[in-house]
Amino acid sequence: MISPWDRWYSTSCCLCCHVRTGTIILGIWYMLINAVVLLILLTALSDPDQYHLTSAELANDLDVMDDANMCIATAISLLMILICGMATYGAYKHHAAWIIPFFCYQIFDFALNTLVAVSIVVYPSTIQDYLHQLPENFPYKEEIMSMNSVCLVFIVLLFIGCILAFKAYLIGCVWNCYRYVSGRGTAGVLVYVTTNDTTVLLPPYDDTMAIPAKQAPPPYTTA
Repeated sequence: MISPWDRWYSTSCCLCCHVRTGTIILGIWYMLINAVVLLILLTALSDPDQYHLTSAELANDLDVMDDANMCIATAISLLMILICGMATYGAYKHHAAWIIPFFCYQIFDFALNTLVAVSIVVYPSTIQDYLHQLPENFPYKEEIMSMNSVCLVFIVLLFIGCILAFKAYLIGCVWNCYRYVSGRGTAGVLVYVTTNDTTVLLPPYDDTMAIPAKQAPPPYTTA
């Protein structure tokens, strides 16, 4: 009987791309996004008078983001760049353990988005509260707020559902890449030949080729 993990296992993603190549592209894409975010945060920290937004612009009396939150966001961006770099390097060099942190981040991000969807279903009024916090010059704010609450909740849930489906597909691609890389490493180390009552462990092919050949015996000479 085929297990569910084996049934969904595939070495291709996005119809024509290998899961290893897809993981490398995904890791580089996440690295670029977090690098841009890090650049913006560092620029804001270096010139707070120019980039520091006050909530007076957002109809509040408190600052939107203080220096402590900026430092935390900077540290998170650096950590994400490190995790994405590890996944890219692990997929490129066939190191399965390096892909695990990025896979765990994907699971955590998927769980957070699922909690957001659940909170919208349980508390539909949170959408209206969020819309009230948007700036007055936000595009189509009045039109969105004038919509029926049921229709608005349905549209938001449909949008979040599409995002969750896409994130789940990416999680599957990274997991298949991990299985491919780990299976490739196992196949390169252990080779078994099984008979009816014995199991013989053979060395890897590279190690076999590295064994120096024995010297030939001296030629036989007649007395």
